[in-house]
Amino acid sequence: MRYEKGHKETTRQHVLDVAARQFRENGVAAAGLAGIMSEAGLTNGAFYGHFESKEDLVREVLLDVLTRRKQRLRVNLEAGASLETILRDYLSERHRDHAGSGCPSAALVAEIARHAKTTRETFSEIVTSIIAMMAERISGTPRERLRKANAIYAMMVGALQLARAISDRNQSHAILEDAITAALQLAGETSGESRPKIKPTAKPGMKR
Repeated sequence: MRYEKGHKETTRQHVLDVAARQFRENGVAAAGLAGIMSEAGLTNGAFYGHFESKEDLVREVLLDVLTRRKQRLRVNLEAGASLETILRDYLSERHRDHAGSGCPSAALVAEIARHAKTTRETFSEIVTSIIAMMAERISGTPRERLRKANAIYAMMVGALQLARAISDRNQSHAILEDAITAALQLAGETSGESRPKIKPTAKPGMKR
């Protein structure tokens, strides 16, 4: 069967998109190739026409998703987005509740640390460039800006991971907000937005 020009690349991107969502939602180890290819509407054998192995797929997913997040950050920065805007976009309830379409750093960083060196190098290269871009929005000497950006990015990733794991929604929301406040203080800035009021969750038997 003959396919239209670009069919293979379109199919490859479709597999990447499916794998990216499954990896972020369920973890790399839990997402099998059979399940990925089935959701993509393809046979298991078709996988090897696009990727050499699952490790190759993981590396390509990280490259694809992180590159797109980097491009999105660049567009926002060029449009004049403040550090607080970037923080609130990342540490939002929407991002917390939709891991499948979110940042792979927060979803997969613990697993990435145990993957092959080439995979970790791909991750490291793009994340390092993202941190460098964030540093441009922070005042101080070049070294101070980078030092603060490193800490802020680590805080963003860690806070999002913790907020997802905490079962109490009020505490989860507070973790996100407190991380934003702490990150801004580290950068030497103050919040330009009022802190959202959290409606307490009623305990069993408590009248609303």
